[in-house]
Amino acid sequence: MKNLLIIAAAILMPFMASAQFSISGKITDKQTGEALSRAGIYVENSFVSAQANQAGNYTLKNLKSGQYIIRISYLGYQTKQQNITVTSNSMVNFELNRNSLLADEVLVRSTRATENSGTTYRNVSKEELEKNNLGQDFPFLLNQTPSVVVSSDAGNGIGYTGIRIRGSDPTRVNVTVNGIPYNDSESQGTYWVNMADFASSVDNIQIQRGVGTSTNGAGAFGGSLNIQTTTRRDSAYAELNNTFGSYQTLKNTVNVGTGTINNRFSFDGRLSRIKSDGYIDRGSSDLKSYFVTGAYFGKNSILRANVFSGTEKTYQSWNGVPEKLLNSNRTFNSFTYDDQTDNYVQNHYQLLYSKTISSTFSANAALHYTRGKGYYEEFKERQSFAKYGISPYTVGGTTISKSDLIRRRWLDNDFYGMTYSFNYNPSSTINFTIGGAYNEYDGDHFGEVIRGQFIPINLSQQRYYQGNGYKKDFNTYAKANYMIGNFNLYADLQYRSVGYKISGTDKSRISLDQDDQLNFFNPKIGLSYQLNEGSNVYASLAVANKEPNRKDYVNSTPATRPSSENLVDIEAGYRLGKGNFSSGLNVYGMIYNDQLVLTGKINDVGEYIRQNVKDSYRLGVELDSRFQINSQLAWGITASLSNNKIRNFSEFADNYDNGGQIQNNYRNVDLAFSPEFIGSSELSLRPFKRTEIALLSKYVGEQYLDNTSNSARKLDAFFVNDLRVGYNTSFKGLKNIGLTLLVNNVFSEKYESNGYTFSYLSGGSFTTENYYFTQAPSNFLLSLGLKF
Repeated sequence: MKNLLIIAAAILMPFMASAQFSISGKITDKQTGEALSRAGIYVENSFVSAQANQAGNYTLKNLKSGQYIIRISYLGYQTKQQNITVTSNSMVNFELNRNSLLADEVLVRSTRATENSGTTYRNVSKEELEKNNLGQDFPFLLNQTPSVVVSSDAGNGIGYTGIRIRGSDPTRVNVTVNGIPYNDSESQGTYWVNMADFASSVDNIQIQRGVGTSTNGAGAFGGSLNIQTTTRRDSAYAELNNTFGSYQTLKNTVNVGTGTINNRFSFDGRLSRIKSDGYIDRGSSDLKSYFVTGAYFGKNSILRANVFSGTEKTYQSWNGVPEKLLNSNRTFNSFTYDDQTDNYVQNHYQLLYSKTISSTFSANAALHYTRGKGYYEEFKERQSFAKYGISPYTVGGTTISKSDLIRRRWLDNDFYGMTYSFNYNPSSTINFTIGGAYNEYDGDHFGEVIRGQFIPINLSQQRYYQGNGYKKDFNTYAKANYMIGNFNLYADLQYRSVGYKISGTDKSRISLDQDDQLNFFNPKIGLSYQLNEGSNVYASLAVANKEPNRKDYVNSTPATRPSSENLVDIEAGYRLGKGNFSSGLNVYGMIYNDQLVLTGKINDVGEYIRQNVKDSYRLGVELDSRFQINSQLAWGITASLSNNKIRNFSEFADNYDNGGQIQNNYRNVDLAFSPEFIGSSELSLRPFKRTEIALLSKYVGEQYLDNTSNSARKLDAFFVNDLRVGYNTSFKGLKNIGLTLLVNNVFSEKYESNGYTFSYLSGGSFTTENYYFTQAPSNFLLSLGLKF
């Protein structure tokens, strides 16, 4: 490692030693001359950027001699670009024209955090996403953000993937698309496999860690992903992107847009296909998707319609690799049946409207509908007919009551509703927002036996269970910001009402009949103080409540049903942004009451159930920094150090010798999948004007597979490095030709990013079985992008 650092320093030294210049100036409103504080100013094809202070002043540092394209943007104003030749330190002022049309950003403003809201967050731009968007799923594009751990069932980031934020699983990460909830209403998880190449239709993302601001959908218990899709582009365009990579990975994307027509209309569309065999044996994916949007821009309004869809067929690799095979067969897949696949289609329809009613008052509203339907098919050996409602029958004097069979388990659902918000801004020091949503979910769950070795043909396609889940979700919130000098006071109060009813039968053919009503109050308060033009400090206190998921209801009765979860989140931090350096440092305490965790406990039909644990917490500190060393070299780092504990925990394990279960009690044990340290680094070098070389590094400390802190049940720490090389140029008729090579896990680190465990007593011996999701060794993705 020491030699590697010496070599790296020797290579980078020439780039750090060259002469540096700066551009300074002021950004103002062209009509009024008013300073535009916090306007963004960027140097194209570099990492140099700055933000105007309260007086509108800015400074761009570390520029070499040469020509640059400077871009200035500010919400509500037309983006401006200007060519500037730098030969020495210079002074350049910019004047921006007010935009005659509303910007799409107003559609998501009500659920976004700002630097004055006391919330811990990171904004991710379209440009950042594009650099890594070579076919891997959404979570892998966010891998370099703070406190994030990602995983892939197939091992190469395509197919079923997941993201954890601060150790919280996907059911605790709230996801919205244009302010509309995306998490599944019943399981509360997010299935990115249904959103293949969705990043190609995303303009920006805000990742909020902790409880965050009030939003729509299930409560955020670890973080929120607030996604905004394609926004207005003034010029017509066409883009082609094709990727080829390891494991027969292919990605084909077409993006087209009309630009604004008569300064009023625009239409954009995308068509994508991703195919991969996966690293895991038979861990294949066949994913198709499209995105279409049309917008009308009035002088004071926006009407936008989005239609997008995803179709997926993935071979199941859900079982993982048993521990005993980690050294001999890391690509093992226990499934061998040819059609052991997951198949799902999801169609989304969104109608978004924003209206500026006066200089101080504006309103947003959205209608949405999501239609989903699909199944997973599986082969099962020697299944008892009784499990499927099939009576034994006699052939030639032999009674047949078991058979090998193929079954399908279906989900057929509808999700629809509306969101709204109103913003009142009577002065530059006061801002009020009220908003909310009402959504309904109606989902059918049923299973079919489609064929079997000894099952009569007339019984095939018979539904052996049929159940329904119906959920109503209403919330309303009020937010206020009030500035007093350098202080900003922030308050956010939300009321949420959830009604959930299940009926019919479940996969065990047990009758379901539950109806629950939950009401939550989620207050949030914050304070920030502007220390100077480039830094502030903040603190906040937020409360969130979260209902149990479908499995918690199905596997219980009204008498044994678990309680809802409660979280108190305390955040405090310091933000600094000056010229070539920006950084955020925050500390947090997430204190849970009645958190739901797996304990190994089973119900009366043998299903594992989650139980409430009274006291648990996460305490941590996070760093998110970026340093523009010079015009050619930039370094971004994140680091998270945390302590994640359950004060009292009881583990249950099956006792096959005497029946029942045995219980082991623990104190102050680690929460599962919660590494003490997570760190990332992105070192980016531009040795030539059109070329970028980046080394992306990620370290994740050891994690436990359950809540016992048992060293025999854990994921080892891993340190993974990716190498990205990008080259961009132009040619006649082509605005840009982009060639990108991404080598993942360049040093072939052997690691596992996810897994599960279970234990039992048998033959007087206590046995633990661990299963792991192994990740691919060194592999590559090579992309060619053309922009017309």
